[in-house]
Amino acid sequence: MLGVLLPAAAPVAGPAANEFGSLEIDVAGMRSARGLIRVCLTADPKNFPGCVDDKRAVTRSVPAGQHIIRFEGLTPGNYAAALIHDENSNAKLDTLMGIPREGFGFSRNPPIGFGPPRFTAAQFALGAVAETQQVTMRYML
Repeated sequence: MLGVLLPAAAPVAGPAANEFGSLEIDVAGMRSARGLIRVCLTADPKNFPGCVDDKRAVTRSVPAGQHIIRFEGLTPGNYAAALIHDENSNAKLDTLMGIPREGFGFSRNPPIGFGPPRFTAAQFALGAVAETQQVTMRYML
């Protein structure tokens, strides 16, 4: 008989919302609102800071006047972010004799020596809750 009541089944859907994390990067110390802020977010230490060969990296370019950059739907894990203030919007970090002429910054604001920091110095753990990283831009010239 078809009149028997069965308990309602849970809806079949994709991964639960709490299986993904979100990240907000708050950029401080900008010297101007010209150009773009370019962000590389990666979980691959071999492709930090450039994200060149990282198919899973998340990159964004936002107007330099936008100091909050949000990422949604990220798989929990260890990430590192590298940012440049591309003031002339030419899609690269301009240098003079190897010294950056435009601003740059990294998650966790690690100390800067010669060259960019290692992934481990900039890495942070992202879980299923919202994470905020404040990145302070640095200018050498």
